[in-house]
Amino acid sequence: MDRAGTERGDACMSEELLIRVEQGVAVLTMNRPDALNALTPGMGQAMQDAMLRYGADPEVGCIVLTGAGRAFCAGGDVKAMASGAKNVGTFEEKADNLRSRMNLVRLIHEGPKPVIAMVNGVAAGAGLSLALACDLRVAGASARMTTAFAKVGLSGDFGGTWFLNRLVGPARARELYFTAEMLDAARIEALGLANRVVPDEALEAETLALARRIAAGPRVALRYMKQNARIAEQGRLADLLDAEALHMTRCRDTEDHREAAKAFVEKRAPVFRGR
Repeated sequence: MDRAGTERGDACMSEELLIRVEQGVAVLTMNRPDALNALTPGMGQAMQDAMLRYGADPEVGCIVLTGAGRAFCAGGDVKAMASGAKNVGTFEEKADNLRSRMNLVRLIHEGPKPVIAMVNGVAAGAGLSLALACDLRVAGASARMTTAFAKVGLSGDFGGTWFLNRLVGPARARELYFTAEMLDAARIEALGLANRVVPDEALEAETLALARRIAAGPRVALRYMKQNARIAEQGRLADLLDAEALHMTRCRDTEDHREAAKAFVEKRAPVFRGR
């Protein structure tokens, strides 16, 4: 596929994750609609593999994460929990296994490509954590978000506490974890948990239009913008200034920068090549 954009369907190691790539955008769709896309180890591993693959794919400039059917992701499979099935192994082995699966949110948050969560329906528990790990969130009018963990006697995983603290502040994050309040689209928007809330029927078109706009941008610069944002989250101005100096110097050497400067002088839109 070139940047002008024919569609390609890529093979996936799990039927629980559907993938398509078009116009520089990789769309990853969690595919357990009958279970509200509750996470399984196979689905999680497929998403980790996809984040690594498309993070390194020069034909992809943006990644969209969404769910099939009427939910984004309901988090852990509570029905499986209720069945009494337990992970085998020692306490330490089970904790290590969970920690390995949670590496997915690090790949989303720290990967080189912008990632957009297209939130259709409910995002709960670990599903909410996945949405919050993304760089941007576009939510449909029927979207719902909840931490959910308190309702099933659990403390939380997949980094949701870290992301929520940074998005809404410590006190509000504690409240949302302690109460497991179900947030409707109006509350999601008011709290700043979505960049945009759009009508359900426009959700895919709006999200993909945003993703294509980002994918058509200066990809080297976008990569370093994301790194700058991550360093800024860590709070040390000196570290950010060092990074900005290095990243700006790198971007000034790109073909995209030279093209953009030339286009500015010529009063036309730049055509970015990602190099």
